[in-house]
Amino acid sequence: MAVRERKAFPASLKWIGPVGSGGGRMSSTDLAFRQKMRGPGREVWGRLLLLAPAVLLLGLFGVSVVQLIASSFVDEGRLSLALYTDFFSRADYRDILFRTIRASLLVAALCVVIGYPIAYAMWRYKGNRSHLMILIILPWLVSIVVRTYGWMVILGPKGLINEFLAWAGLIERPVRMMFNTTGVVIGLVHILIPFMIISILSVMLHLDRRLEEASASLGARSYHTFFRVTLPLTVPGIITGTMLVYLMSTGAIVTPILLGGVRDRMMGTQMYQEVIQTFNFPKASMLAFLLLLAGLAVVLPLQALERKLSRFMDQKGS
Repeated sequence: MAVRERKAFPASLKWIGPVGSGGGRMSSTDLAFRQKMRGPGREVWGRLLLLAPAVLLLGLFGVSVVQLIASSFVDEGRLSLALYTDFFSRADYRDILFRTIRASLLVAALCVVIGYPIAYAMWRYKGNRSHLMILIILPWLVSIVVRTYGWMVILGPKGLINEFLAWAGLIERPVRMMFNTTGVVIGLVHILIPFMIISILSVMLHLDRRLEEASASLGARSYHTFFRVTLPLTVPGIITGTMLVYLMSTGAIVTPILLGGVRDRMMGTQMYQEVIQTFNFPKASMLAFLLLLAGLAVVLPLQALERKLSRFMDQKGS
């Protein structure tokens, strides 16, 4: 068999080193200058330029929030607490604030009670969890307005629940489940429970299954393992889900309007009324600031509790 002869690489195409701007060989000074230009300083400036749009948006958002809060302390061109004194001097406004806090805490508690077993069952499921996750996030594909109208059909005086109870002979007149806090809580739990399930499940998926095996090998029963191993390790997920659900409940607008009505108003619906109907932006700013304080009053202690539990678990583990 004839062996093919390899052709020599043309000398004109051989690499002769870095080429300078004049077409010749780059000097050591030019090479050092280019390496210096490509150093860490240039990378830092490049990263700062990439962060510039985000910093700009955050700056605009921060300025807007400051202006929003400042407008609630201004009355006729001078600093005043008139809006806040008027708010707390009226019993109906105080009821709106306390009703919002109570309903939001109740929604968060119900989401924990209902969402934790669902997240635990999904964690223990040995099959493909993707199908179960699709069922959890499926309601997000439907508008909040549509889901709330669906609950109006179910909870109404001639809705599914009242008609079934009347057919079974358990009631003589329809049970009032709409235009009160009960309807608002039911609607918000249905809308916000996926956030709780995902928050808890995301923590459970990082748990080491060998901890349960070690607990069982030491003679612990299944409920001892759950209460002493699994539950304490999933507390951060519970706290995170509680904060998310509580904050979103305090600012809910659509569900309280449709299921709560005019009598059982919440802070979100009151702000909506002040902005859309009366165009009273300073008063709406005052309501938003009070709602912010109500959120911080719950979120900050929960964050402190989470940090304390994390340090405790780290010390116990070490």
